[in-house]
Amino acid sequence: MTATLDAASVAGFLADHPQFFEEHADLLSKVRLSSLLGARTVSLQERQAEVLRDKFKSLELRLANLLRVGEENDALHAKYLAWTRSLLLARNDVDLPHILVEGLRSIFGVPQATLRIWKAMPEFAHTWFAAEVTEDARLFGNGLASPYCGANNDFEAATWLDEAGGIKSVALLALRSAPESDAFGLLVLGSPDANRFSDDMGTDFLSQIAETTSAALACLLD
Repeated sequence: MTATLDAASVAGFLADHPQFFEEHADLLSKVRLSSLLGARTVSLQERQAEVLRDKFKSLELRLANLLRVGEENDALHAKYLAWTRSLLLARNDVDLPHILVEGLRSIFGVPQATLRIWKAMPEFAHTWFAAEVTEDARLFGNGLASPYCGANNDFEAATWLDEAGGIKSVALLALRSAPESDAFGLLVLGSPDANRFSDDMGTDFLSQIAETTSAALACLLD
């Protein structure tokens, strides 16, 4: 009785006997497959070549994307170093907040940026960065476990920005002396572009900005 072979059995046999086509090379020219490039039929060798070319193109695209991401990360890292250097070069404490937000605008290309500190030392009470904020703003800052990115939903913090009426998207970063401590302030980034700070963007780098900002401004705290 002749056993009936199904596709799985044939595939298993060929997998277990890779030398089969070496021993039956004449079959290769007789096997015809539909081409990936059209309706025509091609030999098994030609089909394999097409598959390999397709895989090679896919790998090329993946490599190009990885290179692009790497270049973007390098550029971002260079900007971060330049911004951090500007903080280290600040000549006095009272100039530090201005240098910090101006660096975010000029180095990172953020359209608007500002901050508020509600635990500053009394001698800074007259400064713009220690201006009074509501209890709601403080509670909002305390509740931010990670940076908020998204639409400007009439946040009080967004009104601290210049030309606040045109701000469509914001990033709000809580400033803390330690990870589990209450916020002592907020760093606010804004843009008239609704997509600049979207709710699906990654926040790891913004968290680093918040941590560096918090450390730099520690000298102003009461």
